[in-house]
Amino acid sequence: MSHLNVKVAAIEQVTEHVKHFTLVSEDGEKLPAFSGGSHVVLALNIKGRIHRNPYSLMSSPLKTENYGVSVRKQEMSRGGSVFMHDEIEVGSHFQITYPVNLFSLSKLSHKNILIAGGIGITPFLSQIVDLNRIQTDYELHYAYRSPEHAAFREEIEEMCGDRSHFYVASDGQMLDFHELLSKQPLGTHVYVCGPEPMVNAMISAARDLGWPEKHIHNEQFTAPQIGESFKVKLAISNIELEVPSNMSMLEAIEEAGVDAPFLCRGGACGRCELEVVACDGSIIHHDNYLTDAEKNSGKKIMPCVSRAKCQNIVVNL
Repeated sequence: MSHLNVKVAAIEQVTEHVKHFTLVSEDGEKLPAFSGGSHVVLALNIKGRIHRNPYSLMSSPLKTENYGVSVRKQEMSRGGSVFMHDEIEVGSHFQITYPVNLFSLSKLSHKNILIAGGIGITPFLSQIVDLNRIQTDYELHYAYRSPEHAAFREEIEEMCGDRSHFYVASDGQMLDFHELLSKQPLGTHVYVCGPEPMVNAMISAARDLGWPEKHIHNEQFTAPQIGESFKVKLAISNIELEVPSNMSMLEAIEEAGVDAPFLCRGGACGRCELEVVACDGSIIHHDNYLTDAEKNSGKKIMPCVSRAKCQNIVVNL
C-alpha cells in the first residue's frame, strides 16, 4: 500500500486524555484530497516494531495544507496511543496511508443525524465542514462523560450553532435514541461513532423504529486484543509463523515479510478478510464486519483484530 511521509507541525492538549496532532507533508506540498468521515493509518516505529493504527481525519476537506488527527490515551493501550502521547513531538516524522472513507455521508439524504460518544466525535468534524458547504439539514448529538471530557465543544458550537446538542453524563443528561429517531422526517440518515454499547443501542433503536438499513451508518474501529499465542500457516505463501500474545495476526504476517491487504485495521472494512482452510481450535472474532453466520462457520477471519484459540490455523494467503 502506498504511503505518505509526514511530520508533526503542531500538538495541542485538548483534554487530559486527548491530544490533537497537525500533520504536514515532508516535502511541503499539499496532502491528498479527502471527504468528510475519512481516516488514515499511522505507522509508528515503537522499539523497532511497526505499529499501525487508524485515526479519523478531523481537519477541513477544503484545506489540505495539513491533516488533523486526535488521539485518546487508552488505559489498556498496546503501545500506540501511549507512544503518540509520550514520545511524538513537534518535528517527529512517520508515514501514513492515503485517506480512505468508510464512513461517508449520503449525498441523497434529506437530513443527517450525527451521534457521537466521547472520542467518537472525531470523524464528524470533517463531515460538518462538508454538510455546511452543501447546505444540507443536519443535527449533531454529542454525549460525553463530564465537562472536562468535552473535546472540541467550542469548535462544534462555532461550526454548528443551534444544530449541536450536548449530553453530559455527570449532569444526568442522557441521549434517548428512540425519542430522537422517532421524530425524524422520511429520508433521514443517521450516523453514529462511539463506544460499542452506544453504537449497538443506536442501531437497535433505529431498527426497532423501522429505519431502512441503508439509512443507518456506524463507524467503530476495534483495537486488536491480547490473547494466547498460536501458529499460522499461510497456504499460498507456504510460510509458517507464530502470532505472539501481544501482536495481532495481521501484524505477525507483516513481520514475516508478507504484504497483506488492509484498509482500516479496525475490523470494519473487510479488506483483510482471509479464508480459513483448517483450525484445530476456535476463532475469537472481534470484528464488526462478518455476519454472525460467517463467524459461526469458522471459515473466515479478520486478522487485523481477531485471533484464534488453537495450536495451528491454516489460511489462504
